[in-house]
Amino acid sequence: MVLGKVRALAVCFDTLNEHNLPAYSGGDLVSGRVVVEVTGDVRVKSLDITARGVAKVRWTESRNAGANTAYTQNYTEEVEYLHHYDTLIGEDRDGDCLEERLTVLHTGLHEFAFSFNLPQMALATSFEGKHGSVKYWVKAELHRPWLLPVKAKKEFIVFEHIDINTPLLLAPQAGTKEKTLCCWFCASGPISLSAKIERKGYTPGESIQIFAEVENCSSRVVVPKAALYQTQTFYAKGKGKEIQQLVSNLRGDPLPQGKSQSWEGKMLKIPPVSPSILDCPIIKVEYALMVYVDVPGGLNLSLSLPLVIGTIPLHASASRTSSISSNCSSRSWLGLSHPPEAPPSYSDLAISESHRRDCLRGGDRPDSEGENHASVLAYITEFRYLPPPLYSEVDPYPVSVEQCGNSDVWRPDTCPSR
Repeated sequence: MVLGKVRALAVCFDTLNEHNLPAYSGGDLVSGRVVVEVTGDVRVKSLDITARGVAKVRWTESRNAGANTAYTQNYTEEVEYLHHYDTLIGEDRDGDCLEERLTVLHTGLHEFAFSFNLPQMALATSFEGKHGSVKYWVKAELHRPWLLPVKAKKEFIVFEHIDINTPLLLAPQAGTKEKTLCCWFCASGPISLSAKIERKGYTPGESIQIFAEVENCSSRVVVPKAALYQTQTFYAKGKGKEIQQLVSNLRGDPLPQGKSQSWEGKMLKIPPVSPSILDCPIIKVEYALMVYVDVPGGLNLSLSLPLVIGTIPLHASASRTSSISSNCSSRSWLGLSHPPEAPPSYSDLAISESHRRDCLRGGDRPDSEGENHASVLAYITEFRYLPPPLYSEVDPYPVSVEQCGNSDVWRPDTCPSR
């Protein structure tokens, strides 16, 4: 008998969205087919599939061990979220009577179904960063006697749903600051800044309404600006590596001495970005809106308002409630007579395990979630293939103070003058 050859081996998923991409959440059933095309009779010992989901972190740093000695320190870490194995053809074991265990595939296409459930737990959202990633995939291996295995691999997307329709993420974020510029022994008047946004949670494609008041009593011409930043933090071996990326920004009009400027809902659109990743122990993806005053020749006056980018958009009822609350309170605090409290930090999201489940799991989702999921997936898919935005690297746990003196490191008081 003349043995044939394996022309093609492919992994196909059954559940595809309008963008022809498989996307799932924790607890979902993942099903598909392994397609084998052969050009003649092919003897197969086994056809196996392995499904895995892994978060990986890796970066290197140069170290000096002496006057003329240098070495490279590697930082790596890995967290496994999924490991499923199944045999679709044959038995994966050695022994006598090999011929009795072989399966013969005849000329043509052959399909073999597979299915498995994702774990009922908080899975990290698929992500690709500079120093780490979160990836999920299915790999098929076709084993034949006395030949190397034929392999095929295909990724699928996993979302850890973040529902922004929760009290914490619907709460307004606000802050106020003031600074006085000094020139030698003469102090000019103060520059004051107050800013507010109507909520903390948004989804890609939405626009952030920014309410702000800037008063310039200094002798310089200043410019109010706003910027949305993404912060990626990677952890390995007790050390952290931080990257901050400029996602989107806008600017107001130049403000001369003695003048003030108000933003009554100035819009900053959120471009295609990855959702926040808050539960992965080695990768964090967080966002913040920076509203600041660009001061020529001096440190900028800035406010940082933390954001959470979710996957389940705002419901109509929540939108009305948020809008009414914002309109009722915006004018009172813009007068600067009653400064608001500082906005909560990201650590507030981890107050309790019960709140984490309510906020991050998308348990009871409305009937329209399928459409919202597809809309968010469109932005996430687009973001995955965009070139990386501008970034600067910050080490949150520096080895020494001297190593923190890098002028490329971004600081809140030196926002980009764009």
